[in-house]
Amino acid sequence: MKIKLEKVKPDEGSSFRILKNPRLNEIFYWHYHPEYELIFIAGADGTRHIGNHISLFNGSDLVFMGPNIPHLNFDYGIRTEYEKIVIQLQEDFLEAALDHIPELSDIRTLFLKARKAIAFDGETKRMVGEKLKEMVQQNHFRQWILLLEIFQLLATSTESKVLNISPVEHNYNLKEQQRIKRIYRYVEEHYQEKIDVNEVVSLCSLSMAAFCRYFKRMTAMTFTEYLNQYRVNQAKKSLLRGNNVTEACFESGFTNLSYFNKTFNKYAKENPLHFKKRYSHALN
Repeated sequence: MKIKLEKVKPDEGSSFRILKNPRLNEIFYWHYHPEYELIFIAGADGTRHIGNHISLFNGSDLVFMGPNIPHLNFDYGIRTEYEKIVIQLQEDFLEAALDHIPELSDIRTLFLKARKAIAFDGETKRMVGEKLKEMVQQNHFRQWILLLEIFQLLATSTESKVLNISPVEHNYNLKEQQRIKRIYRYVEEHYQEKIDVNEVVSLCSLSMAAFCRYFKRMTAMTFTEYLNQYRVNQAKKSLLRGNNVTEACFESGFTNLSYFNKTFNKYAKENPLHFKKRYSHALN
């Protein structure tokens, strides 16, 4: 599957484009575009694959990325209801203003950092999510003002993480993307079973050593780390559906309750029972 160039046009009468709930969860859409992009997704767990970075997000995600960075649609493979808002703006958005208006100096730095892609968490993610939801209801002028407010929030936030070591632009070859797609799909379809890494390696037409190097380079994780993180995300969904810890353990592909508790705590920073109680209390 080739990487695709997405053609983006601003909304009529606006200098940028707003997309509310574009549904791409059934499509593996590995793509790039010359526009900056701000993505907010809520109500789901998913895969964040941007440039050379791959990780899993839990519950919600907020990312700002620069032009021409290859990325996978954030809702790929999601099977639950979710909310998604995307802002796309041309590379020269505010170009003259960013260079000459001192009050926008923080935003200028933000745009430079976005060429490596930035993820935001905590209160920043919550506040920006609320402003994005408000934006879709406003006229173009008010949307523009809100977008500036959002960028100022992002620019001054201490709850951010740069996702790539250096700026990333489209330079991926077809074979690498076909391989990672096959791995994603295999894990999605077989995570509840005992997975033999040799079967995964055979899908990629690589030796074991070459596969380990490839997967580590693409994801900054070992395959076991990625699989465990994916299973923990599935266990969270199981717990939130009302299942107990033992049921969530075996339903998500773990075969040992002690190992499940240890692994869950490693990735969720809390044990499964505490997670279930905390979210059950919040939902009630």
